[in-house]
Amino acid sequence: MTSVTDDTRKLLRTCPLCEAVCGLEITLDAHDHVVGVRGDREDPFSRGFLCPKGASLGRLDEDPDRLSQPMIRDRATDSWRTASWNEAFDLIAERFPAVVAEYGRQSAALYLGNPNAHTIAGMMYAPVLIRALGTRNIYSASTADQMPKQVASGLMFGDPTTVAVPDLDRTDYLLMLGANPLESNGSLCTAPNFPGRLEALRTRGGRLVVVDPRRTRTAELADEHLFIRPGSDAYLLFGIVHTLFAENLTEVLVEASGIDEIRTAAAPFTPAAVAGRTGIAAETVMRLARELAAAPTAAVYARMGTCTAEFGTLTQWLVDVINVLTGNLDRPGGAMFPTAAAQTIVRSRPFRTGRWTSRVRELPEAMGEFPVATLAEEIHTPGEGRVRALITVAGNPVLSVPSGARLDSALRELEFMVSVDHYRNETTRHADVILPPPRSLQASHYDFALLQFAVRNYARYSRPLMPLRDRPSEPEILARLALAVSGQSTEPGHDPVETVDELIIAGTLQAAGMADRRAELIGDNSTEQRIDMMVRLGPYGQWRGGSLNLRALLDNPHGIDLGPLRPRLPAILRTATRTVELAPPLMLADVDRLRAGLDEAAPDVVLIGRRQLRSNNSWMHNVPTLVGGSNTCTLHIHPDDMSRFGLDGQAVIKSAAGSLVVTLEPTEKIMPGVVSLPHGWGHADSTQSVARTHAGVNANVLTDDSLVDVPSGNAVFNGVPVTLSPAASGS
Repeated sequence: MTSVTDDTRKLLRTCPLCEAVCGLEITLDAHDHVVGVRGDREDPFSRGFLCPKGASLGRLDEDPDRLSQPMIRDRATDSWRTASWNEAFDLIAERFPAVVAEYGRQSAALYLGNPNAHTIAGMMYAPVLIRALGTRNIYSASTADQMPKQVASGLMFGDPTTVAVPDLDRTDYLLMLGANPLESNGSLCTAPNFPGRLEALRTRGGRLVVVDPRRTRTAELADEHLFIRPGSDAYLLFGIVHTLFAENLTEVLVEASGIDEIRTAAAPFTPAAVAGRTGIAAETVMRLARELAAAPTAAVYARMGTCTAEFGTLTQWLVDVINVLTGNLDRPGGAMFPTAAAQTIVRSRPFRTGRWTSRVRELPEAMGEFPVATLAEEIHTPGEGRVRALITVAGNPVLSVPSGARLDSALRELEFMVSVDHYRNETTRHADVILPPPRSLQASHYDFALLQFAVRNYARYSRPLMPLRDRPSEPEILARLALAVSGQSTEPGHDPVETVDELIIAGTLQAAGMADRRAELIGDNSTEQRIDMMVRLGPYGQWRGGSLNLRALLDNPHGIDLGPLRPRLPAILRTATRTVELAPPLMLADVDRLRAGLDEAAPDVVLIGRRQLRSNNSWMHNVPTLVGGSNTCTLHIHPDDMSRFGLDGQAVIKSAAGSLVVTLEPTEKIMPGVVSLPHGWGHADSTQSVARTHAGVNANVLTDDSLVDVPSGNAVFNGVPVTLSPAASGS
């Protein structure tokens, strides 16, 4: 694992920056400075693949603008000072419970950002904080991203974490909608070297078809690219479903219910009817259906561009409806269910949404959280249950949620706010206390969430590459924060992480009937012992007839290949009927809304987002090597639209929510009538020096938090109607 010279050493770990889980070989000097990063060629999953983000991990980890000590804000002067950890937690323990005592438990709220899915702390200890808060006001980046896929999967399979992914390495035909893995590295489809896997598909004679309003890098690699009007993916997929039934092309190979209901629901969506809405000819829609049905194996995969649209959940539902109807669900080369090594909670009851609703708009919860699109109004709107105290963990919602300016204003109204974050940014500048976690290389790493979506079964654990040096770990920060919001402080010599872990270990082993096996768990600390327990209880685990445990992970630092995806139905189904439920009532009810839009005229110009290879949401714009070149905040626009609106250089773009002055980048790689602005920019007031220099504009000034995908509550970022006009001279 470690190669040592007189002044350097090489160590291994998993990259924590995106969903590809690539193995890295990191070279550190004697002062723990990163002097080199390259792909781990012996990792059986990533095989040495490395993207620009991973190569810049050292620069990101050593960013001089990152906070190293807690910060406390004086509200009277809006000035900041450093504080000790004890002082910071004592202030939280004094102020946060006081707000809750005055306004009630539901006056507290928590927002969890995207990086929580990439850390052990976020996956293992954020739930402890949620329980300590005791509030229903839980929000996360999931409802600005993937919630439609998880709701659709939950309704069809009974568990929202039971998500089918394309079996990339064996499929003969891949239909991809609204995804650009050559830039994103994949999403809800963990596949290091996604570009290489797509090239291999074509090399073995397979076919890749990409449907996207832009001719992305992924579209350029494909055998065929089809432009589609933003937000109309569900219409296209229903046109395919209609054709499968009309031409008797269905072959259902899994136990499924609701086939007749699907046939009826698809009846109005003929290829001719959907052509006008999608911009894709009826003949092409029918051809896609025939190709999917005729291919030896095939899979449909749709991601971010389709989830963050008006009919996101319907689209994700129809993806798997087609995978079922063509005989490709749970089949090698089709759409399959990964088998993650670490045992997580197994759902005993079928999934449902709407167990409770938000206070102001009465939006239903999903997976225990409310849509982030309602957070600003929950802070703004007076009345019982109004959010008065907020915690954010690893998130910058002012830049990443719709109506960002409205949320920015709302945060000023809070009575107390705590942020766990590396930076003082557009969101955390409103906090009263900022608690900075340590460098990522000072933390252990295991991908609990992402390996549930891997295209090959695999496991890898990385220990910290360097010591903490007299500062708390991120698990300790979250555990102490859970105590503080309850009005408790940490006693000298008391380890809150160990206390939490011991309770969870004891409860889990008791439930598994293995209480007498506690002494078998190994690890340098209680966190590692929990991981050991989860792996031993998992499907490959030592306590389940396999051989996997923490020792095996430590002895294989490059990772362990656990084999290709294998059929898992019906064992993993948690639906009431123990079948794949093709026609959940919530989906059929939303079809009426879709059908009503069949004859609607498309807006003249609509806005969509954009993935960029050297960017990840809002938190990688302070690394010089990742900013510039193609990673810029410009508005992609077709040259015909430049001429049509008399534009040159800059333009004013307006929506119902707001307006921006944007720099134009004409390109024929985008459809006429569609413009694209990347996500996560707008750093003009940032304390991050590089990000401030490359500020860009916040696209979410233009999005509207009143618009959500109805079944999931996911924010709508794509297909936003806008107008364009020349910018005034000097703008």
